[in-house]
Amino acid sequence: MTIDPAPVLAAILFNAEGLVPAIAQQHDTHEVLMMAWMNRESVQETLATGQVCYFSRSRGKLWRKGESSGQTQRLVEMRLDCDGDSLLLRVDQIGVACHTGRRSCFYVAARPEGLVEIAEPLVSPEALYGA
Repeated sequence: MTIDPAPVLAAILFNAEGLVPAIAQQHDTHEVLMMAWMNRESVQETLATGQVCYFSRSRGKLWRKGESSGQTQRLVEMRLDCDGDSLLLRVDQIGVACHTGRRSCFYVAARPEGLVEIAEPLVSPEALYGA
């Protein structure tokens, strides 16, 4: 799937750092997987290749999802919110999305008894990253 990035980029309201938040959601189950940041270049690459690419603030460079773990995201659809300042990436997630080895990064729930982990790792971080 190749999408002309020009109208998409023109509609996105990037913040002062040139970034926009992007929520990744499994396209068929609607499970929210993770949140990361994108810049113009990562949006362009994602639309051109169909493989999701983010911008890593900690590394200061593009981060191609799965480049070190093999846990990739194929773009099914990119949506912009009403203000153009947030993205929803409907993806086909291969493997786990979270660096902790869980399917979703949203595995801690606020409950009356406090913060509760609601999902166990499906794979160890050591297996993902060789650490």
